[in-house]
Amino acid sequence: MIRWFSVAAVCFSLGAFADAVDVSVTSGAQLGKGNPSVNIHIQEKIMGFRLNLKRSDGKDIEVKGGGKVGQTRVVELQQPEGKFSYTGALTINLPNGMTSEMALQFDASLWGPLHMKAEKSDIDFEKRSLKFTLSRPAAKAQLKVLMDTGKYAFNGEIPFSNEPANTPLTVTWPEAKGKVMTVSLTAWDAESYFTGVEFSPWQINVAHEEVNFASGKWDLSSEEAEKLEESYVKITDAVNKYGQYAEVKLYVIGHTDTVGKSDANRSLSLNRARAIASWLRKRGLRIAAFVEGYGEEALLVGTADEVAEAKNRRADYIMSIDAPTLGNVPFAPKWTRL
Repeated sequence: MIRWFSVAAVCFSLGAFADAVDVSVTSGAQLGKGNPSVNIHIQEKIMGFRLNLKRSDGKDIEVKGGGKVGQTRVVELQQPEGKFSYTGALTINLPNGMTSEMALQFDASLWGPLHMKAEKSDIDFEKRSLKFTLSRPAAKAQLKVLMDTGKYAFNGEIPFSNEPANTPLTVTWPEAKGKVMTVSLTAWDAESYFTGVEFSPWQINVAHEEVNFASGKWDLSSEEAEKLEESYVKITDAVNKYGQYAEVKLYVIGHTDTVGKSDANRSLSLNRARAIASWLRKRGLRIAAFVEGYGEEALLVGTADEVAEAKNRRADYIMSIDAPTLGNVPFAPKWTRL
C-alpha cells in the first residue's frame, strides 16, 4: 500500500512587476506523474519572459516564453530523482520596453514510490515488536496495535532521526490484555511521503468433535450433523465476539489417514472440508468460508502406509482475519472460497 503526500506550492513576491505576473513553485512531484515546476500566471499584458536557473548539481536551465493575460505558463523542471536547490532569476519584458528581474531561490524534489519492507514474520509477539526498513530516510511512524478485546495496546506516533535508507528499524508496543488482532504501521520519509502495511495475525482454532464419514465418502449423515451444530454455535459466538473489531473468516482443512492412494485422499479430504463448510453455511453462517484438503500429507499421528488411524481422519476449523499461519504442512494451502 503506497500513499502520497501532496506538496503545497511555494509562492514568491515579484516586487516591481507584482501586478504583471504571479509566480509560484510546485516544489514536489512523484516520479512518473509530473515534475516540479515554476508556474507563471500572467495578470497583465507582457511582451515575454526569460527564466534562468542553475540547479545544485551544476545544470543550467533557460526557458523563454510569453502568453496572454489570464494564462498560466507551467515550466516543468526536468530533474533526476532526489532533492535539489535552484538559484536564478525571472526576467519580464514589459510593454513599455522596460524589463524587470526577480531573484529566485528554492528547493524542489522528485521522488519515486516510498517502499517499506516488512513481513508478518517480522512481528515478534514475545518482544511485542515489528521490524521494518524504508527505501529512504525515516522521519516518523504511526503504529496501531488492536487487541481482540477491542482496545488498542498502542495507537500513536513514533519519531525517527532520518536514519539512512534500508536501516533496520523497530517499533514496539506495551503489554496488553488479549491477543493481537491487527498491526498497522505507517511510516514517513523526510519529504513527507508515506507508505504503510497492515498485518492481521489473529487466529483461533475452534475446538470440536470430529465428524465421521463413511469410507471414501463425504456425505454427512444426520447423526454426524449434530456434531456440527455444536461447532456452529461456537463459531457464531466467536463471530459475535470478535467480528465487531475486524472481518473474521472461517478456514476448514480436511485430513485423512494413509489408507488408499495419496491423490485420492487429497481429493477426499478437500470434499469433506467443503461438505462441513457448506453445512455451516446452510445452517446460517454468514462470514466468508474457505476450504483446503491435505489428505494424508499432514498426519497428526505418523503411521506407515495403509494404516487406518482414526486420529488422522480429522478436520481443522480455524477462524482468522487473513489466511491463517499453518504448521506441519508440506506445502502452502490453495484456499477455495465457497
